[in-house]
Amino acid sequence: MHDLHRFFRFFLLSCACLLNAGCMEWEDGRTEDFRDLTQGEGLYILCEGNFQYGNASLSYYNTGTRRVENEVFYRANGMKLGDVAQSMVIRGGVGWVVVNNSHVIFAIDLKTFKEIGRITGLTSPRYIHFVSDTKAYVTQIWDNRIFIVNPETLEVTGHILCPDMTMESGSTEQMVQWGRYVYVNCWSYQNRILKIDTETDEIVGSLTVGIQPTSLVMDCRHKLWTVTDGGYEGSPYGYEAPSLYRIDAETFAIERQFRFKKGDAPSEVQLNGAGDTLYWINDDIWRMDVRSEALPAQPFLPRRGTLYYGLTVHPDNGEVYVADAVDYQQAGMIYRYSPQCVRRDSFYVGIIPGAFCWKKP
Repeated sequence: MHDLHRFFRFFLLSCACLLNAGCMEWEDGRTEDFRDLTQGEGLYILCEGNFQYGNASLSYYNTGTRRVENEVFYRANGMKLGDVAQSMVIRGGVGWVVVNNSHVIFAIDLKTFKEIGRITGLTSPRYIHFVSDTKAYVTQIWDNRIFIVNPETLEVTGHILCPDMTMESGSTEQMVQWGRYVYVNCWSYQNRILKIDTETDEIVGSLTVGIQPTSLVMDCRHKLWTVTDGGYEGSPYGYEAPSLYRIDAETFAIERQFRFKKGDAPSEVQLNGAGDTLYWINDDIWRMDVRSEALPAQPFLPRRGTLYYGLTVHPDNGEVYVADAVDYQQAGMIYRYSPQCVRRDSFYVGIIPGAFCWKKP
């Protein structure tokens, strides 16, 4: 079901981008003050919402008090977040929220959730990666360019053209940096990891992996990890068994390929704070030491009737937070587990929770 939904959502997204669909309506309204909630450590939860319904939302969870508030962007700004909340990062005390099908990145105050700026003029943004205070890269789906933006002026300053892509088949996703180089996985109808020189803003390397790499992280030993979804049956790009890849960042070469069964749907690769343990979703939640030479035989957290859709690991204490999309229509659930797989909390959020962002005290 998870794999079918991802294909269905991908199909809708591609059609909408080609038709230039997906608009965002702003509305005035009453606002609230959340400064008492945001004291201390917290976790932002991005809820995608239903595609083209404009019901994406942002939730906030105070890990110390266990207090959760939903729709905090709407309640703080008097306007909706938009259509498909994709990802979020924090830089310099500012939260950057990427809203895919509304073609916008919001800059928000971390204490109040109020908008303090926005980047527009984007095609279909997925992730933002900061190279410096004045330069960031923004990946896109259905665009063969990675946008270069200036976060201080909120302007698009240039593009990086990705080789062997068209506007219709272009897709770049998550980014990690090692030294002067940024690595990015190419997902939709793609099979490559690209290497960008941040000093020249040019692509200087390309590594072929399996069909549709969906995630990208770098561990404590400077090894890149990506997992492929293998496509889907009947795809014109092909259909194969997914794989988990370990890639050396310095040599930019594949060190190890871990193969899943055909029909599996691994996704959402994450690392713990020490960077020595991998987590991912494949119906269940799985965990593996980065030095392992074999996939684990048993899951860390069995599915048990839930629909695991998002995943994050507390950077300090190793607690695991899992998003349950339920049925993609009603409010989703977040489950908080100890490293020993003991449930410590659960709470409702918005529709289709899919991404997380940690805020330190």
